[in-house]
Amino acid sequence: MDVTENNKQAELKSVGLKATTPRLRILELFQKCAEEGGERRHLSAEDVFKELSSQGYDIGLATVYRVLTQFEQANILVRHHFDSDRALYELEEGTHHDHLVCLGCGKVVEFVDPDIERAQLAVAKRYGYQLVDHSLVLYGICEDCGHTDPKG
Repeated sequence: MDVTENNKQAELKSVGLKATTPRLRILELFQKCAEEGGERRHLSAEDVFKELSSQGYDIGLATVYRVLTQFEQANILVRHHFDSDRALYELEEGTHHDHLVCLGCGKVVEFVDPDIERAQLAVAKRYGYQLVDHSLVLYGICEDCGHTDPKG
């Protein structure tokens, strides 16, 4: 067993989860996607199931859902509902970012914009709020999908 495998096992044990094969493979997949960056950082349960199946792992879809829920409860993953029919998950890395979502293909882009961050603080202050957290998702059509109306 290599050092990386030991690190994954230790990470799972530190949040009270046993280091089972499904948990280790799912954690490994999310870590790999986070390293690669891009929209593949955001995976659905079906994406995880298909990817692990293509790698030769026999992990059922129900197990994938169960592990994703456990990882969300343990703050390993964050769940997003960018569209109504499925949840997407990404590693919880402790850093803030907002999202752009394509209504055509579902591609997700992460971004941080200092002007938007300042504007949100100003709005909260204007209304007498102390901002604790926020989530911003912008929906549009990506360059790859063209400039067409997805609803029409």
